[in-house]
Amino acid sequence: MPPRVGIIGLHQAEFQEVKAQLFGPVIWHEMLPKIRVEGKTLWMERTNRNGFLPVDHVVYHGIYQDDLDFLSALALWGGSCYPNPYAMMNARLKLPCLVRALRHTHFPILTRGYASEGVSLNNPGEWVAKWGNWHCGENKERFTQSYAVQQPSIIEPFIDGEAIRVIAIGERYWQIHMDGENWLKSIHSPKAGFMPINKDLLDDTLRIRQGMELDLIANDYLVDSQGQAYLLEVNHIPNVTQFPELWEAFRDHVVEWLGRQPA
Repeated sequence: MPPRVGIIGLHQAEFQEVKAQLFGPVIWHEMLPKIRVEGKTLWMERTNRNGFLPVDHVVYHGIYQDDLDFLSALALWGGSCYPNPYAMMNARLKLPCLVRALRHTHFPILTRGYASEGVSLNNPGEWVAKWGNWHCGENKERFTQSYAVQQPSIIEPFIDGEAIRVIAIGERYWQIHMDGENWLKSIHSPKAGFMPINKDLLDDTLRIRQGMELDLIANDYLVDSQGQAYLLEVNHIPNVTQFPELWEAFRDHVVEWLGRQPA
């Protein structure tokens, strides 16, 4: 029997594009399914959630509120999974992920701090508080001097500059200029778009990808008026549907990866 593939996180239209290029049975879940791991066997809910079937290969592309245990289970299983579940597990929480990535970047490191909930700050200059584990410009607040911390937060200096994302999918790379209506920049802005790749930014991204054992990565950088770059954030599951070029590359890479897995 051909190997069974479990695909998690893709929307239905995206899933259908991938499935059209596969030749075996597929289980698809847009949200996290129930699973169980028994030794070297991963059992996954059927798509209609009526019973379980063993799965040989998994493709995972999503971020969910309570998915760390799920990623840990995939890593415990140790089977054929894209991206690497062990690396995803280590990158899922934003603050620990950033701290790990800072060990690999070759750019200067911002003088960051941390403050617990309820702490009052009174620091000269402009700062940004970041909290939680969501991306896309959420859970950030810019402040000057006085600030009452509402959530456990990373505190970093605010730097005015160009926000850039570097994405690596397999051996294909892109650089995107992020934009927005205010100081919060995102690839979702209609003004965001592709730009020529900066070799130093790409080298840093690939260095971090290798150091953190990530198969898929998108690094966000801030480049100031003097041309100095700073690493802001590492995305282990970057958005690949905002731009058709990224989606097509991701789709084809996943299909090619599945084609290389043992039967």
